Amino acid sequence: MAVYRDAKCKLCRREGCKLFLKGEKCYMEKCPVNRRPTPPGQHGAGRKKVSEYGLQLREKQKTKRIYGVQEGQFHHYYEMADRMKGITGENMLSLLERRLDNVIYRMGIGASRTQARQLVNHAHFTVNGRTVTIPSYSVRAGDVIAVKENRKGNKFFEQIKSMKVANMPKWLEFDPEKLEGKVLALPTREDVDSQIAEHMIVELYSK
Repeated sequence: MAVYRDAKCKLCRREGCKLFLKGEKCYMEKCPVNRRPTPPGQHGAGRKKVSEYGLQLREKQKTKRIYGVQEGQFHHYYEMADRMKGITGENMLSLLERRLDNVIYRMGIGASRTQARQLVNHAHFTVNGRTVTIPSYSVRAGDVIAVKENRKGNKFFEQIKSMKVANMPKWLEFDPEKLEGKVLALPTREDVDSQIAEHMIVELYSK
């Protein structure tokens, strides 16, 4: 799978908004999006008006980068959402939110989705008592996500125990002392706080 190895802040500048790919740095004044709000590149500040197709493409690229998925996987989420009952765009966002790496991030364990993905890859978590190392694993309502017993003494997780849980989505709960969380319900469109125009992505794929 292709891996992006350039500066991640360039991705935020390219999309014209913060994608929160760098954890705490995204909330600081030195964030490149604050200092240089133009697209990267020699001609970034002088780019012309974008076409309707270009706007749809940018919306798709932005959403892919927020959740850290590649094109093939992203298109697969669209196809799954299209087969489900309900509104395709909202179904797609719900599927993306249900990714295990996103759930770990939403619980406040990872400072970014990238860090959360790395923690999952390194086998730090169990889902319903079974070790899961697949970041794209799709959680279900009632699933219990916990840090493995033999990893709770890790310095990183010791710091998590003393943190205050803030802005927890209503479809999740997390107990820092137990290092255990639960999926209370499946996420809905109202639970997605990112500024995403999902209908534009659907229009792009429907052509």
